Amino acid sequence: MCLQELTKQSMRKLSNLCRISTPKAPRPAAPYSQAIKCNGFIFVSGQIPLTIENKLVEGSISEKSEQIIQNVKNILESSNSDLKHIVKATVFLSNMKYLKDFNAVYSKYFQADLPARTCAAVSSLPLNAEIEMEVIAAERSDNLKV
Repeated sequence: MCLQELTKQSMRKLSNLCRISTPKAPRPAAPYSQAIKCNGFIFVSGQIPLTIENKLVEGSISEKSEQIIQNVKNILESSNSDLKHIVKATVFLSNMKYLKDFNAVYSKYFQADLPARTCAAVSSLPLNAEIEMEVIAAERSDNLKV
């Protein structure tokens, strides 16, 4: 549907936003939400390898990737979704040399019905992290808590 075709009523539905916040993931380090739910989709803000105490994980890219995916999982589960419902993932790496190790961890969680994904190398990430991932997921249709 083109924007010109949107009625005032459907525009109001688009503005029906719900801020998602869970203590099972790190607090935002800047003025943003952990996630926003809108029209059956959950938009998870970029997650860097922070613990719930907001401390950067030290160690390998694999360990950092595990923390990021756990944070994303916890945010999605608090908003009636889960990793299986991710439709799009965007990954930012400070160096493409980390891609192989990241993919090894990622492939443990995403094996069937793979989400669309973009992976890009960037010059810098928040708190000098080496990796960041944001996702868009569909809300579970069974409306059961995960």
